[in-house]
Amino acid sequence: MKKVLFLGLGYIGLPTAAVAANHGFEVIGVDVNPVVVDTINQGKIHIVEPDLAQIVKEAVQQGTLRAVSKPEPADAFFVVVPTPFKQNHRADITYVESATRSVIPFLKEGDLFVIESTSPVLTTERMADIIHKERPELKGKIYIAYCPERVLPGNTLYELVHNDRVIGGINPESTEKAIEFYSAFVQGKLHRTNARTAEMCKLTENSSRDSQIAFANELSMICDKAGVNVWELIMLANKHPRVNILQPGCGVGGHCIAVDPWFIVSDYPEQAQLIKRARETNDYKADWCANRVIEACQQFVAENDREPVVACMGLAFKPNIDDLRESPAKYIASRIISESRADVLIVEPNISKHPSFNLTDYREAYRQADIVVWLVCHTPFMELPRQEAKVELDFCGVRKGNG
Repeated sequence: MKKVLFLGLGYIGLPTAAVAANHGFEVIGVDVNPVVVDTINQGKIHIVEPDLAQIVKEAVQQGTLRAVSKPEPADAFFVVVPTPFKQNHRADITYVESATRSVIPFLKEGDLFVIESTSPVLTTERMADIIHKERPELKGKIYIAYCPERVLPGNTLYELVHNDRVIGGINPESTEKAIEFYSAFVQGKLHRTNARTAEMCKLTENSSRDSQIAFANELSMICDKAGVNVWELIMLANKHPRVNILQPGCGVGGHCIAVDPWFIVSDYPEQAQLIKRARETNDYKADWCANRVIEACQQFVAENDREPVVACMGLAFKPNIDDLRESPAKYIASRIISESRADVLIVEPNISKHPSFNLTDYREAYRQADIVVWLVCHTPFMELPRQEAKVELDFCGVRKGNG
């Protein structure tokens, strides 16, 4: 395998392509967005991820990475496209299927085809069936596997190299061929399994995290009712040697944890009772937070005879990134704007503009605000000195260290 092709140059596809390009592979990245293609071919990046800009620039300058709008022949093909859910919470694998069909004309004997996109169980086998139906002469002649990403945005480049990976082929030979590729740059252990188990493993990891966060979020709502400081409570409870409660927030967002559990629930509705309840709890937490803000606005009007200035601090789905996918903070800000008469200031220091919101500098927003709503625990927010006259609703722990 000398020439590899990545379908999708987003938050996972581009870093993986860049790492591969810096480990001896000739890498072609395919993206349907011409702006993304042009940006990468200039040696620049279109997303925020520490140190990514430098390795993309180096790979482009060395000629080991280039972006195109349509697939072309290669020795290995990697599908790294979105898998959102539909209105009924069923997985939408349209992008995975489209990407698969786009490379079928270029497949040849001995090629490797890997899906990295988070997918429902059986997706890899279904894509294999599509390939074999269109190219029956390739059955048993190409290698097909599933290898889910498991990286943390903001630390993607380190985790791509150092984290263990789970790799499952449609047969043992496919598993070994995929391991051959990943062993070129992954220093973590490469764990062999089959495609179904690898698919379920990814969904299980994120469902487990979702359930743990749901416990923390439910606890935060109980503590609010009981008049208990949830941050202090969790800190004290975690002194127990076998307790490790996560930190609550305003919900759960992102392309994985807020989406993937629904893939299990939709396919196994009778069995996935706890997974479903956890997902509903985390979705409800965003509404609970929005309701708290709206109530605070009403109370402010009653006490001051004027509408408040409200600062919504953060739109990203987690601290210190620019990714707004499935963000509960964005949802909460939208509800406050639509359901109150307050003058709402929107803050997100990691992006320069947004199509739906006018952005305000975080320092200026805090200065102007009567009510400050902490939605994302971005590092710059932690440095703002508290002004006691302001009403502060802390849903993410910005103020847990200083009141």
